[in-house]
Amino acid sequence: MSNENTAPSMDYNEHERTYEGFINFSKVGTVAVINVVLCLILFAFGGGAATFFGWILLIATVVAAGIGMALGASGWIPSAAVMGLTILAAILTV
Repeated sequence: MSNENTAPSMDYNEHERTYEGFINFSKVGTVAVINVVLCLILFAFGGGAATFFGWILLIATVVAAGIGMALGASGWIPSAAVMGLTILAAILTV
């Protein structure tokens, strides 16, 4: 007769992998959201050049976020590079 009150043991390796994925998604997502807000600033307060750069950098943000999700622990780096370009565009065009 089996004991039905025993719970299965926790899979710590799977737990760690899920946690690392969540942390990576949080980092990439946070940088991407900040970048989208910067692009909205370019759209709202800039002229024609700022709108053009805003669209280009918004597309680059989506691509960088996708690449960042595939990279793993260092996935925030592509989004941060695009954010640096967006900040530079905002400084020069707004």
